[in-house]
Amino acid sequence: MTARFISFEGIDGAGKSTHIATLTARLEQRGATVINTREPGGTELAETLRELVLHSSMDSLTEALLVFAGRRDHLQQVIQPALDAGKTVLCDRFTDASFAYQGGGRGVDLTVLGTLEKWVQGDRQPDLTLWFDLPPEMAAQRRAAARAADRFEQQDLDFFERVRAAYAMRAESAPQRFVRLDASLSVDAVAAQIAAVMESRGW
Repeated sequence: MTARFISFEGIDGAGKSTHIATLTARLEQRGATVINTREPGGTELAETLRELVLHSSMDSLTEALLVFAGRRDHLQQVIQPALDAGKTVLCDRFTDASFAYQGGGRGVDLTVLGTLEKWVQGDRQPDLTLWFDLPPEMAAQRRAAARAADRFEQQDLDFFERVRAAYAMRAESAPQRFVRLDASLSVDAVAAQIAAVMESRGW
């Protein structure tokens, strides 16, 4: 099976983790070797930076710089080597999250983020981005029932509305790789949407 790079995006509480596991099983059944990873994180260095980003106070540009620094290491140490070896990479968040959270949520200049994107990854983008879209109010209810909130999850609904809007803009700018999923539906219904996407691409 040809190597693929698939990213999973959406506001916190959208249910990405459940479906990463399901898609991993599907792809492995079809002969793929699958690597599961995440951002921020994915390497020892990037996981250290993740802890800072999620739990330490800092200004928005510092936050963006740390995320992109981790992404650079992640790409060099994990993502690109896996793709070069013919493996499929499923990544819980990638650069679209920076445009959504640091750009839409925090207000970091999108031109700055675009420059960092080019410096850090060149033309490397996911082959497919699954965007788990749902209203922030529903996402907040799910988060409250699941875990204690980190520095991002403590933000108000207005923050997550901006994040959601930024995801929509990002999806509009890259329709060839973005697929919007209605994440407000049941787990089975969302899984069916993903299966339909994979079938339509012959994956």
